[in-house]
Parts: sequence; C-alpha cells; structure tokens
Amino acid sequence: MCGIIGFAGYKNAPEALLNGLSELEYRGYDSAGIACFSDGVIKVLKSVGKVSNLRKELPPDLLSFCGIGHTRWATHGGVSKVNAHPHTFGCVTLIHNGIIENYHELELILKQQGKFPISQTDSEIAAMLIDSFYQGNAYTAIRDAVLQFSGSYAFCIMFSDQPETIYCIRKGSPLVCCCSEQGSIVASDMVALLRYSKDYFVLPELQIAKVTRNSILVTDLEGQECTPKLLSITWDLSSAQKNGFKHYMLKEIYEQPESLRRTIMPRLRKTDDDSVLLLPDFTEDNIPDSLFSNINRIIITACGTAMHAGLIGRILLERLLRIPVSVEIASEFRYENPILDKYTLVITVSQSGETADTLAALRLAKNLGAKTLSIVNVKGSSIARESNAVFYTHAGPEIAVASTKAYTSQLAAFYLIAFRFAYLTKLQTDTQCSLLSSKLFHIIPDVEQVLMLADKVKKISRNLISATDLFFIGRGLDYALSCEGSIKLKEITYIHSEAYAAGELKHGTLSLVTEGVPVIALATQPDVFSKMISNIKEVRARGAFVICITTQDAVIDPTLYDQKLILPPIDPLFAPFCTAILLQLLAYYTSLLRGLDVDQPRNLAKSVTVE
Repeated sequence: MCGIIGFAGYKNAPEALLNGLSELEYRGYDSAGIACFSDGVIKVLKSVGKVSNLRKELPPDLLSFCGIGHTRWATHGGVSKVNAHPHTFGCVTLIHNGIIENYHELELILKQQGKFPISQTDSEIAAMLIDSFYQGNAYTAIRDAVLQFSGSYAFCIMFSDQPETIYCIRKGSPLVCCCSEQGSIVASDMVALLRYSKDYFVLPELQIAKVTRNSILVTDLEGQECTPKLLSITWDLSSAQKNGFKHYMLKEIYEQPESLRRTIMPRLRKTDDDSVLLLPDFTEDNIPDSLFSNINRIIITACGTAMHAGLIGRILLERLLRIPVSVEIASEFRYENPILDKYTLVITVSQSGETADTLAALRLAKNLGAKTLSIVNVKGSSIARESNAVFYTHAGPEIAVASTKAYTSQLAAFYLIAFRFAYLTKLQTDTQCSLLSSKLFHIIPDVEQVLMLADKVKKISRNLISATDLFFIGRGLDYALSCEGSIKLKEITYIHSEAYAAGELKHGTLSLVTEGVPVIALATQPDVFSKMISNIKEVRARGAFVICITTQDAVIDPTLYDQKLILPPIDPLFAPFCTAILLQLLAYYTSLLRGLDVDQPRNLAKSVTVE
C-alpha cells in the first residue's frame, strides 16, 4: 500500500525522491520521509502528512546522488514522525511496503540481545534484524534476515558503509526497476518511472537487486546472477497527470471512452474479409480456446470495486452460458477450503495485479487444480505472471483512490469473455455473438453521451451534501451497480451508504428509511421494472428523497421521484456502463461540494498489497 522510491544517479537525489513520492502518494499519505547519502553519511528527513509537508522541510543545501523515499499508509503503529519511514538501526536504513507477520516474535528475540525499537512498526524490527546479521556483506545479511520473515515485504535498504548503493528485495509486495541516462530507479509502481524510461522490469520475488547509478545487478539468494524480463510501458507521463482537470478522479471519469476503446476494439474482429460477423478474438492475448473447454463452473474472486465488476460478470456469464457462477470475496475465499477441480475456471480481478488477498486466492485455485484467468491492468504484475491466462484491460494509470475507468474496463473484459466463451461453446449462435459484440462496440458513444449529463448530476448532488445516511436500490444488474455506486459514494464523501436488492427492503431495511433520507433507485431492467416501481413506492411512502436513474422509454409517475437521470437509448444488457458513470459523477460532485479530498480520501490507499 505504501509508496517506495529509490534513486542512484547523476541528478540531485532529494528532488528526484520527492517527485517520485508525489507521483506515488495515492499509495499512502499518512506520512513521508527520505534518506540520502550526503557527505559520506546517511541523512534522514521525515514528516507527518502529505509529501508537500516533507518538501517544505527539505534543507536547500542537501546535496546527494543516492537515496530512498517512502510515503506511508499506516498498518503497524499510528501516524507519527517516529513511525514514519525510513527506519534506521545500526548500519541499516530501510523503507518497507508490506507486513512482517511475525515481527513480535522477532522483536522478543532482539530484545534478548539488548536491542529495543523506538517505533511501533514492524518495519523497524526488519531493520534491526538485518543489522544484527550485517558483518560487511549486504547479500548475506539480507538473505539471512528475509529467511526469518513471515508475511509480505518490499524493501529498499542502504548500509552506512556502502555509499551510493541501494539493495532491494521483495516478496508479495511490488517493486519495479529501470535504468536511464539519469541513473537507476526502483519504485513500488511504474508511475514513478515514467519520467525516466518506458522500459522496466519487475524485480522477481526473493531476488536481490544491487542498485548503483550505472547498473542494477540482480542475483538470487544463492548469489547467482539473474536477468529479469524487460517490459515496456505503453502510456506516457501525461497519462499520470491531471492535464487541466481539478482532480485525477474527474480526469479518469472522462477518460473512460478511450479506456473502453483500448480494451474493446483490439479484441473484436471479423471472422474473414467478407464476413459481416464481428466476434471477440483473444489471439493477441495468448488466451487459448482450451481455457474455456470442459468448464462446468466459474468462480470470480476479487476485492472491493473489482469484486463489484465480478457481480456484473456473474449475471452476464450465467445468462449466456447456463452454468453456475459465484462471486467470492478474495479475503474470505482463500480461507474457506473451497471445492475446486480441473473443470472449474477461477477468474481473479485486480487493477494493480498485486492485491494481496486476490493473489493468495489465485495461488490457492492453482494449487487445487482449477484453471485460472486474470483480469488486470498492469503488465508483469504478480497476478498476471502467475495466472494460466491474462486479460489486460489497457485502462492506463489510475491515480485517484476511487476506481472509475478501471471498473468499466473490467466490465468490458467480462462482456468480451462471456461472448467469446458463448461463441466457443455454441451456447449462443455466431449471429447472436456478433450482435452482442457489435452492441458492446457501440457502447463507447453512449458513454460519451452520458458524460454530457455532468452538470445535471452536479446539481442533483447538492441534495446529498448534508445527508448522513443514504441507500442505493436496484434489481438484477441494477443491484450489482448499486453495490459499486454505494462504495464509490461512501469512500470519498464519508456518507454512510448501503446497497440493497430492492426486494429485500421490506425484510428489515425499511425501518431506516425515514423522511428526507436519500434513496438512489436504479430502474433500467425491463424484466423487473414493474417490481422496481413497487419498491420505489415503498420508500416514497416513508418520505424518502428519491433519485431515479432509468431509461428513455420507461414510464414512471413523476410523484415517485424528486430527481431523475435518463440513460441514452441502449440495450438494457449494456446499461451498466452508462449507469456506472452517472454514479461515479454523483459521488465525485457530492465529495467536491462537501469540501473533501476527492483523490485521497481518509484512511484509504490505492493498491492494497497487504492482507
């Protein structure tokens, strides 16, 4: 979850580190710190709060060409200067992303040696243990220490007697590296590498990188030199900047037509030059058709917003394939001793490809013999590398904590997978699959049309800024969308929000619907429309303030709602794309009007790499 940056090069390291931390701040913003070699010693600077606070405290005369930096999302210990990274003990100064699960047992051993931490963090214990093994050989000390760690970690380590050198190692948490004319850089996310190079590599787990200004040497724990696979970033630095938008979230909402275009269009092809059939094709993804053969059950496992994309995927896959599909929370699935076999396809979903619980669920599925397919956005990520097959969403970098374009790109992935699966198994005819694919292709202009409703959504959001409780209701696909709309709103507005399948209201929830309580009612599905209207009447009868999202041809008594948003003409099966964007805009403008930090909501960070 934390942001890590290491730099050894030919420019001033403090400035390079602070720029990198600013680009990584979405990974954590409780505190920040840097450590630099300067005048032959390691100098450490820390600050509580955002990177801007640290920048204010930077001495103007600090000159260095090698250093490490960290922006923290608190796991062990509260938000304080002493708990901020880097941590120093003896000869060792380090930064850490992850959790050392057995830190307390190690702490007790170190205390018996007369060594006592000053912070509340597991990271300082790691520094103490590495220092206890250090006798001048960094490789030996790091190897002996990590063999005692349980949990996940990505470390950047400096030793006081080895100037201008950084050592890195990881397990479970991400680290990417690159070399450029300006020097060598290591970071927890490729966003921090963009200003230096588009070519990078993912540091393999349990391999040590020795980073100097001229090279990055990678060896395994036995000292054998390794050559990691070189990858390329397909987007540029401007993709990770605001480009005139007030917030990253708003920019990323407006980028959805393009992210959908990149996700959908390369996978739709005519069967031959003379064909009128447009069908999904995964040849360039190296997803074999055999992955979909002899499958009698599908399990989708993910966390948060990615799991909500899976809820849409479940409905779609079951409708088209007529096989059972379940959606499992990854943090629960991995501990439930699930029943899996070679006839089960497990689909894992993660924007970063590093979500710790989802990665663990993937590994469990593979160990139990299931086929695995992952939907991820980051090439070379852990989940991508360990899956049998990977569907890359090509959404580009997503900086705002609240996911927007990653979510709709994940939806597009599920639609394409469902159509390809149905085509291969002949559960839908070629003509039917082609018609569905064509409708998916034409969702892009519909999304562009929905974005034109932003001003109206902003006006409606004024009715929510003083709310303390809020409810989303829907049925079928609309209920799945309600789950995503609710989490989007609560995470950036701090309004208590819940999503309910509308038919469940009378089984307890109606007791919470009182005069003036906002209810956002989604009514885009014709097969349950009449039932949904009955549910809207139920909340209206209790005095709810109703915001209705529906279709152009829907006829709803105006007395049943206070505000209404209408989707463009669209096949109801594809309504989730447009509805999702309206809900994203509603959350964004409500947060904005409440005067909150839209991009960096309290207590949250972007990439959840701890369990």
